[in-house]
Amino acid sequence: MSTRTTLLATLILTITTAAIAQAPNTLTAKEKAQGWHLLFDGKTSNGWRGDHSATFPTTGWEVNDGMISVTEHGGEEGGNAGDIITTRTYANFELEVDFRITPGANSGIKYFVDPDLNKGKGSAIGFEYQILDDAVHPDAKKGANGDRTMASLYDMIPAAKNKPVRPIGEWNTARIVIQGAHGEHWLNGVKVVEYDRFTPQFRKMVADSKYHVWPNFGEAHDGYILLQDHGFPVSFRNVKIRELPPVK
Repeated sequence: MSTRTTLLATLILTITTAAIAQAPNTLTAKEKAQGWHLLFDGKTSNGWRGDHSATFPTTGWEVNDGMISVTEHGGEEGGNAGDIITTRTYANFELEVDFRITPGANSGIKYFVDPDLNKGKGSAIGFEYQILDDAVHPDAKKGANGDRTMASLYDMIPAAKNKPVRPIGEWNTARIVIQGAHGEHWLNGVKVVEYDRFTPQFRKMVADSKYHVWPNFGEAHDGYILLQDHGFPVSFRNVKIRELPPVK
């Protein structure tokens, strides 16, 4: 094969691949058949509200260029507009979210959230898939054994040491799977956390964590999904979920 023919074939392949690449904030026919639904349409805040409000925040969050993003506010937890939550609760589900952080950023994806637990300042209470610049943000060195680093079950279970974190400014994909008592955190296609609730061992982890002050933390069978405002610019897209059958 000549060099010219090889270059032409490579160009055709590149163009074809780009043409068939899935656009952000869309679902394929296969995903729809599998029961996936978008939680963010890429254009509006439909399906989301403030954690202590019936409406979407007017400041602190923006929907632009196919992303839903936290704006800069100096790193204060909930100090700008506060967190946003889904307008309905979920029990058994598979959730996928693309996220992109900025240098030094802190944020999180929470689930089993009860917005009525914390009526004061700070973030609403629930399980947290940690989003963090592990190399810069000081929270990475707090907690125990790295349980406040990227993709960890915050303050309870550290993510695997070999987790595949992409560089600052690139998109990472979080995946959270909940079915009955079983939970999993995935990062860029790799499972990095796994746990089972309602066991003596798990309840001991809760008792040893910052969540011990919240009555019955970890015992809920459903709750809201939350994107956290921690005052750092962080963007989300391709937020999609499919509900799973309950464990019999």
